[in-house]
Amino acid sequence: MKHFVLASILGGLLALPAHAADYKIMAPAAPGGGWDQTARTMQTALQDEKISGSVQVNNVPGAGGTIGLAQFANQASGDPSQLIVGGYVMVGAILTNASPVTLDQVTPIARLTGEFEAIVVPAKSDIKDMAGLVAKLKADPGSVSWGGGSAGGTDHITAGLIAKAVGVDPTKVNYIAFSGGGEALAAILGGQVTVGISGYGEFESQIKAGELRIIGISSDEKVAGIDAPTFKEGGVDVSIQNWRMVAAAPGITDEQKAAISADVEKMVTSKSWKDALATKGWADTYLAGDEFKAQLAKDIESTSGILKDIGLVK
Repeated sequence: MKHFVLASILGGLLALPAHAADYKIMAPAAPGGGWDQTARTMQTALQDEKISGSVQVNNVPGAGGTIGLAQFANQASGDPSQLIVGGYVMVGAILTNASPVTLDQVTPIARLTGEFEAIVVPAKSDIKDMAGLVAKLKADPGSVSWGGGSAGGTDHITAGLIAKAVGVDPTKVNYIAFSGGGEALAAILGGQVTVGISGYGEFESQIKAGELRIIGISSDEKVAGIDAPTFKEGGVDVSIQNWRMVAAAPGITDEQKAAISADVEKMVTSKSWKDALATKGWADTYLAGDEFKAQLAKDIESTSGILKDIGLVK
């Protein structure tokens, strides 16, 4: 029996690559949200695919991810086993919260997934398409209330970009921030706001049930499985995606960064990861290395511009 147990343990160890690293992933948000789901999907894929021996996830919520980011930058320095997930919302939160810690103080590894923004109206709304929304917005910006997530987040930024693109002062956008998706959905279905704006996944079941009508999606091109015109097809020259990323600790060596990058690349090309993306309706927007670093810098610059236009950043 002892020999059998020992053989089983050795077999398990041999099944792992020689360099298999243990990881701790911080989700800088409460359990259940997009960052938490990303961290736990990574945990499952890294373990199931034997890329990592052990992966732990911990949650540090607050201030659009900036509380977790500050803790990570200060406490994980030089530790190649520590990772943090984040995304586009964090870019805005760093600016609106005037966070002393920025993404410059971590080591970005890769953009992992993306979700497009959808604009919906209740089924009985007199707004039938983007042109109808734009007409109302131009006639009286304040009469159009937008229900979405946190102030300065992707939803708010998208509303500001739409206003700007059609010649309406972005500071006149009547944006109503809700702390949770359920709260926002109730307000949209109850007609307490004119339009709802969020990731497509938040509205999918109500769209399919005929309770909400989708009038636009923020992708550059039509999205498979989503029966909706893009904003551009609706005459509004805006495209945006709420992307999610993984970063490593500050102060790691080039060799450590390369090893982490290799593990993440193995993960994103694995069956476990691809199956999870299909189930969750997340787009595979994997971008790594210098290309991701350049894209991140571009997104930070453009986000800073629109948040100033909206009046959230001085």
